[in-house]
Amino acid sequence: MSKAPITVKSEDLSSPIEKTAEELKEEEKRLQDLFLIIETMFLREETTVKLILDCLYDIGSVNLINKKVRKRPLNGLMKYIARLSKPVFRIVAWRWFMKNCPKLLVDWLHGKVSKI
Repeated sequence: MSKAPITVKSEDLSSPIEKTAEELKEEEKRLQDLFLIIETMFLREETTVKLILDCLYDIGSVNLINKKVRKRPLNGLMKYIARLSKPVFRIVAWRWFMKNCPKLLVDWLHGKVSKI
């Protein structure tokens, strides 16, 4: 008894199915929910975020000064000025972070799940 080959009719998998209006509306709603959750998390963890920004400032300012200022006496002076300007940086960085970071993070995460 010989078996006939099994043939499977394949659908065109090269193009994905378009989202319906309802699916798009649900996706936008979930993205807005995600934005609010992330924003709330950052507000709740304000101290942690500020500590992270402080660490990044310390590392970045020293690296930038070492790269741009080659003369030793001037290099030390610039590092001293960088330490003095840190409180101003904290205020500006926190405002920028709260204004931009939740949206940037939501857009990045949305891009990651959209590629699936």
